Formats: sequence, C-alpha cells, structure tokens
Amino acid sequence: MKSFLSLTAFLILMSTGSCKKDANNGVPITPVDIYLYTNNPSFINLNGVGGWVYITGGVRGILVYRKSPSEFMAYDRNCTYQSSDPCATVFVDATNILATDTCCHSKFSMYDGSVTQAPAGLPLKAYNTTFDGNVLHIYN
Repeated sequence: MKSFLSLTAFLILMSTGSCKKDANNGVPITPVDIYLYTNNPSFINLNGVGGWVYITGGVRGILVYRKSPSEFMAYDRNCTYQSSDPCATVFVDATNILATDTCCHSKFSMYDGSVTQAPAGLPLKAYNTTFDGNVLHIYN
C-alpha cells in the first residue's frame, strides 16, 4: 500500500509540475515556420548585433533580436502576465535592450527573454531559430 501511495503522489507531482511548461507561459500555442532573408532591405536592422525587428507571426507578432553574429532570438510579443488581455503586447523600449508591456509594465530582456521587472513571473515565449549566414529560420 505504501508504494502505491508513493507512486500516486509521484504521478500527481509530475502532472502538476508540468502544467507551466505545457501552458507555454500562458501564451497560446500557434504554428510558426518563417524564413527571413537577412539581406532583404526590410531586415537591415538585423545586420548588426543588438539589432531587432518586429515581424508578423505567432500570437501577437514576433520580436526578432540579433544576439551575436551567428545567433538570433525570436520571442512572441504576447506578454506572459495576463496573456489573454488584449493589451498584453510587448514593445522594444528606448534602451533597445528591453521589451516592455505598456499595460502591466512588465519588462523583459531581449537577450534571453527573462523577466527584468514584475508583475510577469515567466519569460517571453521563445521560438527556435537557425541561421545559415543568409537565411534565418524561426519555428516551433
């Protein structure tokens, strides 16, 4: 009987512990499969480290940030705090290193998507990226 209770407790713990991960930080899951040609004049801001652009896709748009010469980050612009609120959208602020939700005032690092100012407690939803030197692929 004791091992059955331990197994039951373990299964309950595992199922509740994975809720956050499955919930994608409260941001709805939407298919993303985008190719950007970085030599396109529309994406000139991505040619330098620290550059960024907004693109269409994801739930509320995607913020693409060039982290290094060979690495990009792509985040859904849907804030993770009260993500269903129509106003929960992040914008790059004047520092060009933080994304801010102008409604709840949460702030996120563009370098890694982490929360730098509450009330948000979860990082921005990040999409996978690959870069071959010319084409940036953003996907989930």
